[in-house]
Amino acid sequence: MSHRNARLNHHGRLLLVDRVCRQGWAVAHAAKAMGISRQCAHRWVSRWRAEGKAGLADRSSRPHSCPTRTPAAVEAKVVALRATSRRGQDWIGPELGLAPRTVSRVLRRHRLPYLAECDPITGELVRSSRQTGCRYEHDRPGDLVHMDVKKIGKIPDGGGWKAHGRQMGSTGAKKRARIGYDYVHSLVDDHSRLAYSEILLDEKGPTCASFLLRAAAYFADHGITRIERVITDNHFSYRKSTAMENAIATLGARHKFIKPHCPWQNGKVERFNRTLQVEWAYRQVFLTNADRAAALAPWLEFYNTERRHTALKGLPPITRLSPTS
Repeated sequence: MSHRNARLNHHGRLLLVDRVCRQGWAVAHAAKAMGISRQCAHRWVSRWRAEGKAGLADRSSRPHSCPTRTPAAVEAKVVALRATSRRGQDWIGPELGLAPRTVSRVLRRHRLPYLAECDPITGELVRSSRQTGCRYEHDRPGDLVHMDVKKIGKIPDGGGWKAHGRQMGSTGAKKRARIGYDYVHSLVDDHSRLAYSEILLDEKGPTCASFLLRAAAYFADHGITRIERVITDNHFSYRKSTAMENAIATLGARHKFIKPHCPWQNGKVERFNRTLQVEWAYRQVFLTNADRAAALAPWLEFYNTERRHTALKGLPPITRLSPTS
């Protein structure tokens, strides 16, 4: 099949050749009638005379050789590192000394799915995703901080279905068991992406307020001494809590709410929640809930001080801050 911008399909080429070779049309006249250039007409006539009808078939425009293409051995390393690390091009590129765009081309060439479409533990394709290129960023640390709570199911002693498979919930007793949730409270700075998280027992107003004050103290230790605005969703514990209102007043900040049913307005912490799930909560199999909880603080330190952040041009959040002494 011809490409979508081609003036001639296979039938049109046969008609061109018939007019020139059998009916005796001049090539220039036949080209004008067909709406193509004389050079194009001469090309198809020459192919017909050299190869017959087979010469009018579509040909690939791919070059016979590509000296600048990434070597096969390097492509194999990219694919292997993607399988073992389950990371994107912005992480794999610097690890192998390649441009992220080169890594992206290799991944697409090998038809590997995007990370957002894969299970974080197994790497298997589980869903498709929507993406947007629209971003905003406040100019200074502390201008705006995003706050949210993520509920994550607790892990029964000995491990849950992530460790033992879906048959963990196969019996009636197991289905009726209520192991509860961990409430992961998070605060993310809009400018630097510095993040702070805690696992708490609930998401009530006083709990959220206490967390906000501790998070503000953590931010102050890392150079964000003033918080101007706090943005949250419209959860009852944020909108109706006196304790939350007092905590924000203590910080001298202003409380902003997202438009109802528009979670992308709190997108930076929502995206951080997904990173929490993929790189901490579900990155490996934990056999107890305590083991997973203990792994949060080390991962958070890694996130803030070492992990490359795509929105920060491959630098960790701490590079945008000046820690206080």
